[in-house]
Amino acid sequence: MGFHFYILKSKTLEKYYIGHTGDDLKERLRKHNSNHKGFTGKASDWEVVYLEELETKSLAYQRELEVKSWKSRVKVAALIQGTFPGSSL
Repeated sequence: MGFHFYILKSKTLEKYYIGHTGDDLKERLRKHNSNHKGFTGKASDWEVVYLEELETKSLAYQRELEVKSWKSRVKVAALIQGTFPGSSL
């Protein structure tokens, strides 16, 4: 089982969510789309728009922190589109 770094997007909120998991990705997405008190609980239309599989949970978490540190919607969109410098896509 691998670990995932992922980016979700909600069309309703026009927002991204950046995270990582070692759980089954479909189950994790189901939890994000359920009615709960967290940030993603504000909408139920989250979809995976970007995904990287990594070997360890530590690497997935480091990648999450790296992308969050950009604090740039433009850079996140470029990563998703595969146009970010250094992007493997």
